[in-house]
Amino acid sequence: MRPLQSEIIETLKVEPTIDPFTEIRRSIDFMKDYLKEHPGLKTYVLGISGGQDSTLAGKLAQLTIQEMRDETGDRDYQFIAVRLPYGKQNDEADALKALAYIQPDQEMMVDIKPATDALVQSIQENELTISDYNKGNIKARQRMVAQYAIAGGKAGAVIGTDHAAEAITGFYTKFGDGAADIMPLWRLTKEQGRQLLAYLDCPEELYLKVPTADLEEDRPMLSDEEALGVSYDAIDAYLTGNEVSERDAETIENWYQKSQHKRHLPINVYDTFWRSDVTVHGEE
Repeated sequence: MRPLQSEIIETLKVEPTIDPFTEIRRSIDFMKDYLKEHPGLKTYVLGISGGQDSTLAGKLAQLTIQEMRDETGDRDYQFIAVRLPYGKQNDEADALKALAYIQPDQEMMVDIKPATDALVQSIQENELTISDYNKGNIKARQRMVAQYAIAGGKAGAVIGTDHAAEAITGFYTKFGDGAADIMPLWRLTKEQGRQLLAYLDCPEELYLKVPTADLEEDRPMLSDEEALGVSYDAIDAYLTGNEVSERDAETIENWYQKSQHKRHLPINVYDTFWRSDVTVHGEE
């Protein structure tokens, strides 16, 4: 195993194999414990895109909240699933299928297009051009603003969908979909997430679809794997301690190293990982 590979696996707490039932219980109990430790919280809030990750996190959240109601008799415990399209969502049908599968207590819809476009226009009035890529990150951050606004009005906490195969590459927007109060999928690979959904009788089309963030208008429905330059199969193999091609390993490790700032709180004067004159991972 490559030296950095073992370090990443330990850091992201990835197990080579899992038992789906055990990991489902682990996530549900984790989310229940969080609510019990914070008695003022009564809701979980999550944006539902129709992709694998939000579908899994949403289903686990609904199961969590149902158990909390059953155990406490408190009907104020609620799971709020939020659709957050930018105007018309390209894969809206999948988002609706995900909601039908999750059966959330409450559904909301916030169109982020007016807020996003207004912000972009206001910034451009300062003679600054906002690229399509930059606008995509603005969309992701607007979605998180909406989720926290709902959570603030509903005594809630925001669920994040980050998992090991996403964390290793930093394939999320900093302070956008990378921001949340609780991450129930942390530790799982992409394939392990599919195993949990299969165990939970999720329709296959929701977890076998091509993953896409769909943030760029110039490249709509661009797949994650095309954007990353490496497949999730290779990322999962790397994370579970298996050999991958030299090219794939270098691509994965390059993403990991340059996205380290995303897995870290804002840098302070005591941090050194970002400095080129400090030894990192045994290399100058």
